[in-house]
Amino acid sequence: MKNRALSPRIDFNLYLITDRKGCGGRDLGAVVEEALKGGIRAVQLREKDLSSRDLYELARALRELTARHDARLIINDRTDIALAVNADGVHLGATALPIHLARQLLGEEKLIGASCHDRLSSMAAQEAGADFITYGPVFYTPSKALYGQPVGIGSLAEVTRLLEIPVFALGGISSENARAAVAAGAHGIALISAVLAAESPRAEAKMLLSLLAPGKPHKE
Repeated sequence: MKNRALSPRIDFNLYLITDRKGCGGRDLGAVVEEALKGGIRAVQLREKDLSSRDLYELARALRELTARHDARLIINDRTDIALAVNADGVHLGATALPIHLARQLLGEEKLIGASCHDRLSSMAAQEAGADFITYGPVFYTPSKALYGQPVGIGSLAEVTRLLEIPVFALGGISSENARAAVAAGAHGIALISAVLAAESPRAEAKMLLSLLAPGKPHKE
């Protein structure tokens, strides 16, 4: 992994993104709690189809849950919801509020992540003041198939060389390729189904974290 002077606020290397429809019929809160018990320390609430009221109620519940487990809660796109529940920050897509405006609203203590898919957007996010980015899709994943081919490990490695802020590899990440993403320079991995759809989210989280642990042997 590239040696960087990281913000002490980025104290996680496994970044769980929610999708309540991908929990196999289980309650999202219950699945997230199992993942937190497995050691996950950062959760991004991303449920784009919910109304503002329903999203707020879910965000409030996850804020209480993550606080009990000393974990970060990041809200996708909605700076207003993040402020309302005192989340740890926001994660901004291409159509969300610009990073510099989100920073004005949130202040310097909150985290701002950005979704990036190429070198130029990654560099622009860092220049605008993002604390970290997700980059991908690195590998093939059905949920991103409409957006074109995966960027690949080579592109991930190039971006991690260019940026000083942490880069989380996203898209098709699993136990089989997590270490490859980190070996390419990523600070960590961001994923959805690998944990949420697992029979045991707690066990899956533990296993993934063990793969990311420094010095952990890995069988290719």
